[in-house]
Amino acid sequence: MIDVPLSVLDVAPVAAAGSPAEALRHTTALAVRADELGYRRFWVAEHHNTPWVASSAPAVLIAHLAASTSTIRVGSAVVSLTNHAPLAVAEQFGTLEALHPGRVDLGLGRTSGTDRVTALALRRTKEGLSAEKYPQELDDLIGYFTGRENRLRITAVPGLGNMPKIWLLGSGGFSAQLAGLLGLPFGFAHHFSAANTLPALDLYRQSFRPSEYLDKPYAIVSVNTICADTDERAEYLAGPAMLSSVRIRAGRAELLASPEEAARYPYTPQERELARQRFEGQALGSPETVARQLAELRKRTGADELMLTTQVYDIKDRIRSFELIAEQAAGQPGQGRLGVVGEDRDREADLAAEGGRAPAGPVGPAE
Repeated sequence: MIDVPLSVLDVAPVAAAGSPAEALRHTTALAVRADELGYRRFWVAEHHNTPWVASSAPAVLIAHLAASTSTIRVGSAVVSLTNHAPLAVAEQFGTLEALHPGRVDLGLGRTSGTDRVTALALRRTKEGLSAEKYPQELDDLIGYFTGRENRLRITAVPGLGNMPKIWLLGSGGFSAQLAGLLGLPFGFAHHFSAANTLPALDLYRQSFRPSEYLDKPYAIVSVNTICADTDERAEYLAGPAMLSSVRIRAGRAELLASPEEAARYPYTPQERELARQRFEGQALGSPETVARQLAELRKRTGADELMLTTQVYDIKDRIRSFELIAEQAAGQPGQGRLGVVGEDRDREADLAAEGGRAPAGPVGPAE
């Protein structure tokens, strides 16, 4: 049994033979299936000027995903305050929370997630490129939601009074420490920064101060995960993700290759080592193998929740990966329904169904 809630992180990957429109349809299909299976959250990541990623407008995509599902929480991983003015974020996510009360997560980060030229085009000011202003902009954002200490005296409508659950996300120590000091939940990007996972989580827990939002630390760890019927099949399906990591390191952000193309690629020894590192410390294999790897990661990190990100070429294989893990987590092969995960999220699902709100402060229910 995998004894923590499981969630999904997606980037709407654009396959070489597909299109961004098709990628968005596939992400929607995955969200619907994840909802049916009992996964706790479905987050989409903000990227820009990246040909193989279609989730460049998280707020718009989240609105569609929320309307297409019923109980799963939907959110961002991340929305960058380096790219977007806090007022705009408050208005967008306040709208989402007003439309889908108790189901929206706002995952925030301080890195732009793109190159400097693109970041400048997004924010249209060099000030937007500086991460040094992140704590002040975070404070401004919370002020728009709560009405407290709003130094700019601007009312965000419908942001005011409609605060989603705020998370700080990162791949290093800065956001970990800030999340701890503010008493906010924290998400760590283990899927691309595995070497920093344990130090960042230790820093978060050591820095944590109880707040109106949380009385104890709560950490999500994201992990690359590909599950198939056999270890060999999973390794074959992982080929496109491995090749993508090699191309990105070389400055070539191309569309996601097919498994056949990835298998034919003439790796140099250095490239093959980079590809191998893509899934080092992650989860790749049959249901039994992946369950063991996830359990080991959970034990090693003390994560309160695991968020799985699965980059494979075919949407059928992507959905099948999450189905197999759900069966394994439930301990009932063939049932396809998460056991402990579904139970853990019943309270939030009931609140969402009733249109209610948890009484644990404006960020949402503590976990």
